[in-house]
Amino acid sequence: LIPACKKEEPKTEAPTKVANTVASTKEVAVIKTSEGEMVIEFWPDVASNTVENFKALAQKGFYDGTGFHRIIDGFMIQGGDPNTKDPSKESEWGQGGPGYTIKGEVSNRPDRRHVRGVISMANSGHPDTAGCQFFICLEALPQLDGGYTTFGKLIKGDDVLMRLAKSPVKPNPFDPRREMSRPINRVSLESIKIVLADSVK
Repeated sequence: LIPACKKEEPKTEAPTKVANTVASTKEVAVIKTSEGEMVIEFWPDVASNTVENFKALAQKGFYDGTGFHRIIDGFMIQGGDPNTKDPSKESEWGQGGPGYTIKGEVSNRPDRRHVRGVISMANSGHPDTAGCQFFICLEALPQLDGGYTTFGKLIKGDDVLMRLAKSPVKPNPFDPRREMSRPINRVSLESIKIVLADSVK
């Protein structure tokens, strides 16, 4: 049964309590790399399933020990491939996944586009083919809007992102185009931890 409302009880503090509860339960991702830590805030308002998938993978340690296998200064850095845990699988870097794909949640909202610091899901040419690999934009990339799911943005560690972007690269020997994107030295993604936003102030 739903209890009857008690009219004599004031409710002026209710909105404040709700706001505090929301603030205290907001989660962010702390991405620890070989160049330092970055913090990402999530955009569940436009990509709730993508956010939950990323968080679930991070919480079970899926990303720990992987690497950024594709770095193009002025464009983006890409990581999250489980194949990058194994140097002997270098020919397969960029092809790994979690064993499933998720439905894309593409947003064309002006405040949810691909700009510097935005994290987005890598895919195989269609938004519904993403799984675990992601990239972080190094500048505004309007050509990607509408084709990839943006789900968060960097709120701390822009200097780390800059250092990652400047990692020396060589032609990818396994790419027919010989794209200049393969790090010469390993650029590691040591861990991704999901923590309360209040804990990383």
